[in-house]
Amino acid sequence: MSEAKNPAPAGDTYKGWVFKWTNYIKGYQRRWFVLSNGLLSYYRTQAEMGHTCRGTINLATATITVDDACNFVISNGGAQTYHLKASCEVERQKWITALELAKAKAVRMQAESDDSGDDFSSSPLPAAPCQGGCSQNPEVHSTLRTLGSKVEDLSTCNDLISKHGSALQRSLSELDSLRLNTEAGEKIRQVTERATLFRITSNAMINACRDFLALAQAHSKRWQKALQAEREQRVRLEEALEQLAKQHNHLERAFRGAAQANASVDSKGAVGPGKGEGSDEEDENEFFDAMEEAPEFITVPADPQFHKRSSSNASGLNSEMCADDQSLNEEPLAMNQESPSQDLVPLKKRRVRIPDKPNYSLNLWSIMKNCIGKDLSKIPMPVNFNEPISMLQRLSEDLEYHELLDKAAKCHSSLEQMCYVTAFCVSAYSTTVYRTGKPFNPLLGETFELDRRRESGYRSLCEQVSHHPPAAAHHVISERGWTLRQEITVASKFRGKYLSIMPLGTIHASFAKSNNHYTWKKVTTTVHNIIVGKLWIDQSGEIDVVNHTTGDRCHLKFAPYSYFSRDVARKVTGVVMDKDGKAHYVLSGTWDEKMEFSRVMQSSRGGENGTEGKQKTVYQTLKARELWKRNPLPDGAENMYFFTALALTLNELEEGVAPTDSRRRPDQRLMEDGRWDEANGEKQRLEEKQRSARREREREAASQRASSQSDDAVDEDSFADHSLKSAPHDNYRARWFELCQDQFTGEQVHIYKGGYWEAKELGSWEGCQDIY
Repeated sequence: MSEAKNPAPAGDTYKGWVFKWTNYIKGYQRRWFVLSNGLLSYYRTQAEMGHTCRGTINLATATITVDDACNFVISNGGAQTYHLKASCEVERQKWITALELAKAKAVRMQAESDDSGDDFSSSPLPAAPCQGGCSQNPEVHSTLRTLGSKVEDLSTCNDLISKHGSALQRSLSELDSLRLNTEAGEKIRQVTERATLFRITSNAMINACRDFLALAQAHSKRWQKALQAEREQRVRLEEALEQLAKQHNHLERAFRGAAQANASVDSKGAVGPGKGEGSDEEDENEFFDAMEEAPEFITVPADPQFHKRSSSNASGLNSEMCADDQSLNEEPLAMNQESPSQDLVPLKKRRVRIPDKPNYSLNLWSIMKNCIGKDLSKIPMPVNFNEPISMLQRLSEDLEYHELLDKAAKCHSSLEQMCYVTAFCVSAYSTTVYRTGKPFNPLLGETFELDRRRESGYRSLCEQVSHHPPAAAHHVISERGWTLRQEITVASKFRGKYLSIMPLGTIHASFAKSNNHYTWKKVTTTVHNIIVGKLWIDQSGEIDVVNHTTGDRCHLKFAPYSYFSRDVARKVTGVVMDKDGKAHYVLSGTWDEKMEFSRVMQSSRGGENGTEGKQKTVYQTLKARELWKRNPLPDGAENMYFFTALALTLNELEEGVAPTDSRRRPDQRLMEDGRWDEANGEKQRLEEKQRSARREREREAASQRASSQSDDAVDEDSFADHSLKSAPHDNYRARWFELCQDQFTGEQVHIYKGGYWEAKELGSWEGCQDIY
């Protein structure tokens, strides 16, 4: 392909630098791409164009898809796939336009070639001899036979042209020998010259065709060998990739052991791994050296005199804050054992076990290697990678430690309340530490209720309100004075070595007694060792818990795991501040075990310089006390997907739930029962049913738009429903939630509109779709 002697004209050729995904070690690398004659080829440098082509893909049979602002993918159906990234959105659009034009032209030329080939497909002419050897595949033999038959046809035509041309020249010579006038003789000579030129031209055409056939036969064996070499090289590269991954895993383990053995050695001068051959553009999310993991502040024990001072001492602390300290220090952090009502005694015995997880082996890399850089929410995955609960049920697991909100509702101080709300925010991640299974993607319209009013005083409802992007709305109301709501959209990207899960959306918690309203977001979840080794999960990022009523704020930092840090793993730190920025509490702990709080008695600038040369804040605090602690897992949890006690009950069948409830989902039920093959088949059926329903909604929406546009008598400004003028392709609306603007964040979110629990009491489920 790189030996073409006649380059395409400038109008048909497009060249430039594009970043191409190479492998999980090197990530995206810059390559020189050339688009010409319907073929997209790439080289490491421009200098390689004359001798070494690294790869070529035929656009006639390729698909071109756009991932995001700068990324696009070109694939010919599995054998070749290029994940490309332009330097900017404008450059990407230029490439997409050039590729689409080239593809259209290539498809048109291929169709014309196929049509011309069909005209002679039935000609019983002998095939040309195989000069390339008999080791070529049937496709090459067929092509050579077709070329040979065409050349034989042309040769026959040439013989006929030569024969008739000679006869014509003889006739013209006889006419020339006759005595004719000067004008007639001149005409005869012109006709003779033209006949001679025609015969010469036809002979030249036949010779050119023979030369083409000979050249094709001479090079066919070399092309076949090159193709076979490319296939073998691809296999070798895949094997080398797995081997490198294993070696990388061994090196990591060895380094970890060495780091633990030398933990007492001062490593302030140690330098972490930079972004080089072994990392891509996002590896900074994984590895940090000890300096990068340094805390933003320092806590030291307060002077003993602070413990002896009363609420009216000269420390400058107001009486409200001292009362808060007394409340947090003296009251137990768990729920008060004296129940306010006898109705809170559990009336139903819930299950404590589910069937053990079957031991089915499946190579995760064999599936995930084709998903690099893609959003996994749009890729169908077998249930072998799932756990038998849906994402709606996983959202409901945030209520595992609802008693923290119960305690927060009793607080008289907003700062004390902030401590419990922040602990609740962190506790939601404690259920994920061993949970490497993927929850089922909910079907559009799927719901899940969690009625724990008698046991715990709350009712929870989730509904899948959107499919692309996947979004779930959640609403919880408690008889103990608090309300929780959220709408979460999950975006996920597979980067070759790890999987990043980014929850998008805001969580709201409000308290009736104090009228305080809190908001916060979720951090990024990362699943490591996708290719080889034991899967493990990490949480990293920074979030702000904000009280919109008082202006109080708590800045939380989830530190990513680092081999180079001697600090505790999965560490979380935060500082509770009032609206003026004054610190009152320091929170610390881990997201998988516990959180503690320390009352700030005094703060000052000092300590070691931070990573940017700034002095850190030093907080003098009282002794740390426990704020929240994770409940132990049930016995045998390792055989039950590491489910918590609450998670084990989520998929338990209950009477009276909506027909769209996740408990009624058949593929999820089959997986829980250990019938995974049947679950995979049922999952495909449900997904196809969902796609058919979406197509039907799109047809209805298109019909509505067409009918509204054809009614010329209606003035555009006379529409009462302005959404009809810009009707979406899919006119789906959630059943129990309505789309409106959030008064605190300004976002368009789905908020519970009521009616579900009333419908359950009546046993009336009109309006619920048949999704199963």
